[in-house]
Amino acid sequence: MRPRNKKNLEKRLDACSKYIVNDPASRKGSWKSGFKAVRLEIGCGKGGFITGMAAANPEVLYVGIELVRSVIVTAAEKASAMDLGNVLFINANAMFISDYFEEGEIDELYLNFSDPWPRDRHHKNRLTSDTFMPLYIKVLKDRGRLIQKTDNRDLFDFSIEIYGAYGCGILRSSYDLHGEPWYGEISNVVTEYEERFTALNVPICYAEVMMPERSTAAEKIAECEKNIAIRREFAEKARRSGGN
Repeated sequence: MRPRNKKNLEKRLDACSKYIVNDPASRKGSWKSGFKAVRLEIGCGKGGFITGMAAANPEVLYVGIELVRSVIVTAAEKASAMDLGNVLFINANAMFISDYFEEGEIDELYLNFSDPWPRDRHHKNRLTSDTFMPLYIKVLKDRGRLIQKTDNRDLFDFSIEIYGAYGCGILRSSYDLHGEPWYGEISNVVTEYEERFTALNVPICYAEVMMPERSTAAEKIAECEKNIAIRREFAEKARRSGGN
């Protein structure tokens, strides 16, 4: 279900506008300026995870991508309330991340409780599908890390299979993150969903994955970007047609 538009949404967005990047493509290649690393969360939701990580690591720039404006405003307001100077948000589709970031510009990428898209015909929309994986390999540095958390076992098993197909190295994986003896060794900010599922005794699946060298996925990256260009062209034609 799509979230309802929030009351006074435009006014609230204006109030925290310094945290929202309206033209992310213009920053391509320069995100890291002044920071030792850039870490990206795709589907940042209300921002509990990314603002917590930013508060704990002020030397790192955290960028959150969220498609829904009425959700991203809450994340930006959290960053504003905490007076963080190292977190920014992009209101856009993650499909276009290679428009916003240079090759290897991202050090670490997070996928927290992504939509599982349970029906087989919708699996291409999963954030760990072939639709997105080549893009992650492109924007992440060689051997950069992808960290995934989910309550959905089917999505997790699907993701582990995809990681293997792309030659990723599985550094850690678990079907019960909070029950692992090494849980205290990782930097885990508990998300809103994670807190809710843990309270219901639903185990959290976790994977920490090392990306392969970019050269090993060159053909898949090129094919992926070709498909995205076609979808972008189709969307633009639909937009123009709707405006006439």
